Amino acid sequence: MRFHALACDFDGTLASGGRVDDYTVAALERLSRTGRRLILVTGRRLEELAAAFDRLDLFDVVVAENGGVLHRPAERETRTLAQAPPEDFARRLREEGVEPLETGEVIVATVEPHHTVALEAVRELGLDLQVIFNKGAVMVLPAGVTKGTGLAEAAAELGLSPHSIVGVGDAENDHAFLSMCECAVAVAGALPAVKERCDLVTSKDEGGGVAELVERLVDDDLSGVPLDRHHILLGSVAGDSAGDSAGDRAGDSGDGAGDGEEVRLSPYGTRLLIAGPSHSGKSTVTGALLERIGTAGYQFCLIDPEGDYADGLKGALVLGDARRAPVVEEVAKALGDPGLSVVVNLLGVRLDDRPGFFEDLLPRIAASRSAKGTPHWVVVDEAHHLMPTGFALENASGLADSGSLLMVTVHPEAVSEEVRKILTGVIAIGDRPGQVLDGLARSLGVEAPGGEWDALPTGELVIWQPSEGPPVHAVLAPPEGERHRHRRKYAAGSLGEEESFRFRGPGGRLDLPADNLTLFLRIGDGVDEETWLHHLRAGDYSAWIATCVKDQELADLVAEVERDCRDSAQDGRRRIRELIEERYTAPAEPYDPG
Repeated sequence: MRFHALACDFDGTLASGGRVDDYTVAALERLSRTGRRLILVTGRRLEELAAAFDRLDLFDVVVAENGGVLHRPAERETRTLAQAPPEDFARRLREEGVEPLETGEVIVATVEPHHTVALEAVRELGLDLQVIFNKGAVMVLPAGVTKGTGLAEAAAELGLSPHSIVGVGDAENDHAFLSMCECAVAVAGALPAVKERCDLVTSKDEGGGVAELVERLVDDDLSGVPLDRHHILLGSVAGDSAGDSAGDRAGDSGDGAGDGEEVRLSPYGTRLLIAGPSHSGKSTVTGALLERIGTAGYQFCLIDPEGDYADGLKGALVLGDARRAPVVEEVAKALGDPGLSVVVNLLGVRLDDRPGFFEDLLPRIAASRSAKGTPHWVVVDEAHHLMPTGFALENASGLADSGSLLMVTVHPEAVSEEVRKILTGVIAIGDRPGQVLDGLARSLGVEAPGGEWDALPTGELVIWQPSEGPPVHAVLAPPEGERHRHRRKYAAGSLGEEESFRFRGPGGRLDLPADNLTLFLRIGDGVDEETWLHHLRAGDYSAWIATCVKDQELADLVAEVERDCRDSAQDGRRRIRELIEERYTAPAEPYDPG
């Protein structure tokens, strides 16, 4: 189940003329019986709402006063989410003859055209207040308080992610909470601007539209509603740079995808195997996807058997390390916060015990997904080790029930056949992408795509999702953090023997290797002037930076120094040091090759 809650506006959506008909109430009861949560999001004051509608007990949480008040009907608990405007403000409006005028715990409400008086009072009193409109109604609230902030509080109360919520509304003030929801719905009578920004518009108005929406939720979980706006960027269709045969085929990819067109993945129901040889870039592809998944607000749980993500991913909590094994209970507890992604580091678990730990964790993940839809993504590194032949069929089925799945492996053929059968596609990288595609075809019992696939250079991949057409040759959109990791590597890591700069001097009388920029600067400061100027005049510094450090911009700047400082070792050393330290701020940072 993708959607675990429905958030409804009241006036003009659930209610017509302030009244909710019995048919709509019955629809809400039906939805509640499926285990989904109900959230009411309204601009009305709580007392006013209760007087108009006596079935607030249908809702798990009520957001009142346009996001200013939160109420739990079952517990009869109410709390305000912001400070009320000062009494001077309402008094000023009364003195100006504003009528009608209502005050709540947080809200001050009237109707148009009194918004002009309200705005003038806000300005003259120097208050941090905002004016919100709703089909002729005027609401004054503390700055930043909206139906969206109220829904965020309600979701937190219920332990839900907004990505698990469907929202339905009709008016201007509904934009704030509808935009938060994974699926935004407008009833037929909604304002045109609201309809334009929603994923679905019902054929019926008001309560009838809500009942229509409920029926679709219960019947198929809105499976036919396109939600492309949430898809996760993988990369772009490769052009001629990919090599002749692979590049030509990329232009013939299934859906008419052309060179440069974005390649994206659905955040729900995607089950991919990322496969390729060692050091081919699997972790880069995985890291790029996880970075975007996290940025989009989806929760992931990454099972990391070998500590490859020990430094963590932005916004994620790492549990376990080489000295302490993670505990299933602590992982489950951490996943209880849908806004927190988790990396489960298994280095502290004995090698032979890691598959067992994973199998013990899976039922807890499945229970969370069943109740709340999170974690949205389960990511399994070294999948051939954690899900080998004999991996329990029920666990494989559980992984396919909801959410999305990424599995990373160097040995796709060693992953359990039951797991391979639930795949929706593969991402192949490295020198034998055709073998990976053929393996998926065998697992799914579909026709292999055929053709000859060239070895893929670093940063390129082939993704095949059979239900969406032929394979697509793509260039990975690298993660934002990749540039910083590379800079650390070049500054304080090791480029290796072959890519080191070697201070040899005239006649090759020296052999002083520098395998990173920090060592390059240190040795460069210590060599004699003749050696330094020998390499400078030959353009060796800029050539090394362009070829091995792969920073053409820096290389061009260093080349200028080489031209300007042919006779001054002192000036040349100083200027090159300044250029390197300006761009690579991490030389003093210890390098961790893990």
